[in-house]
Amino acid sequence: MPTYIVLYKLTDQGIKNIKEAPQRIEEGIKALEAAGGKVIGFYSVMGEYDYVSIGEAPNDETAIALALAIGSQGNVRTTTLKAFTKEEFAEIVKKLP
Repeated sequence: MPTYIVLYKLTDQGIKNIKEAPQRIEEGIKALEAAGGKVIGFYSVMGEYDYVSIGEAPNDETAIALALAIGSQGNVRTTTLKAFTKEEFAEIVKKLP
């Protein structure tokens, strides 16, 4: 399954309702699992972003649909990065002319 890294920034609404964040995070994890994916890790971080998650989804369409669903709730803005393992990267490099 493809791997995705998602960076999250809290919105004004998200920080106002921060006490509900743990429940929203669990709901997001359950939504990914229901769509056939899995969360590898979820972290609250310091710096430019507030959270970082690493997960797998069956395909890009599922990943973007979940990111849009999470963003549409208004508590966070997301940046989604498709990630490649070192083995996948090596195979990509082998295809270069």
